[in-house]
Amino acid sequence: QAQPVESGGGLVQAGESLRLSCVVSGSTLPYDMAWFRQNPGKEREFVAALPWRGDRKYYADSVKGRFTISRDSAKKTLYLQADNLKREDTAVYVCAAGSVPSNLSFRISRAYEYWGQGTQVTVSS
Repeated sequence: QAQPVESGGGLVQAGESLRLSCVVSGSTLPYDMAWFRQNPGKEREFVAALPWRGDRKYYADSVKGRFTISRDSAKKTLYLQADNLKREDTAVYVCAAGSVPSNLSFRISRAYEYWGQGTQVTVSS
């Protein structure tokens, strides 16, 4: 069973950058992968997705132009480069992996089977 493990979160000031990483262990299969984020009492929010074929990337409007999703297949690692961070980006960032069915969007959480524990990103002004 695949297990995503995130790292790279931290406390930064507005305008600074972070690079989040997600390593998937326990499986050699190629997965569709995504980043979501969540704050206490709020629903999980889609951030970015990268299908395993890598032919297209998906971003939430709120992060488009500031965040970049990428992967290193050899290292089974997914990245999220987050630039020009804003206070509203503060959240726990969670990595998701799975084989997204063709009838589901890459942007919805129920499309993914495996989830990490998350890494906290806090942006101060």
